[in-house]
Amino acid sequence: MDTLAIRQELHHYIDTADDASVEAMYSNIKNEAIEKYEWWNDEELMAELDKRSADLESGKDPGMTLEQSIDHLMNRLK
Repeated sequence: MDTLAIRQELHHYIDTADDASVEAMYSNIKNEAIEKYEWWNDEELMAELDKRSADLESGKDPGMTLEQSIDHLMNRLK
């Protein structure tokens, strides 16, 4: 089902649902939006970022200049 069809089905459901159902759906959506991923508390991600940072600082990974990054991205668009 594509996004347009999902939107239409949701609109139809909201338009025809009773008040309690609409409030329950709203509460679920609102609660899900509030739950955010706190990447700084992800130990695996932080370890990977620390490793990459150390590799850049030590010269193990030479990194890229801003210009090199832009050139790389522009070439990918071609």
